[in-house]
Amino acid sequence: MFWQVLTAGVSLLNSLNQKRSYDNAADAAREVGEKNAQLIERDIDLLAKQATIINTNHNIFKTRRKIGFDSIQSQVRANTAFAGIDIASETTFENLDRNAREYDFEIATADFNNAVTNMQIADAQEDKRLSAELSRMEGGMQAASLRSQGTSSLLSGFGQTARMADQYGWFET
Repeated sequence: MFWQVLTAGVSLLNSLNQKRSYDNAADAAREVGEKNAQLIERDIDLLAKQATIINTNHNIFKTRRKIGFDSIQSQVRANTAFAGIDIASETTFENLDRNAREYDFEIATADFNNAVTNMQIADAQEDKRLSAELSRMEGGMQAASLRSQGTSSLLSGFGQTARMADQYGWFET
């Protein structure tokens, strides 16, 4: 009788230990999923900083181009006046207008390129956000699967212990 009780007890204890092991593995899987998500989300912050730097550089570029444009336009007016050409002449206006169109084109191109870059960064940020969410979901799914396996193992162990007890005649009255 002693060995029968011991065998049934060990079987039940093994089932409880397996359940605990599965639960610990589930906790670890959830933690790994969360840690990976946090690492991915760090990239989102880095992308935001990158966008700030790019936009600042774009504004500096536009300011420097405006200063350069104003300087060129002043030189055209000064050279025209120095050459004795009437400042209101058609040639002077053509030169000023051509410079202005070139400046507008450069700024429009830079604005467009900056907008495209910002869209790419926003897309990369959304991709990272979704990857982080997926990592959390995968960790949660793996944790749920491991907990389910642990519960299944525990129930199987209870059933096995009950069968042993029945075979030993413990349920007979």
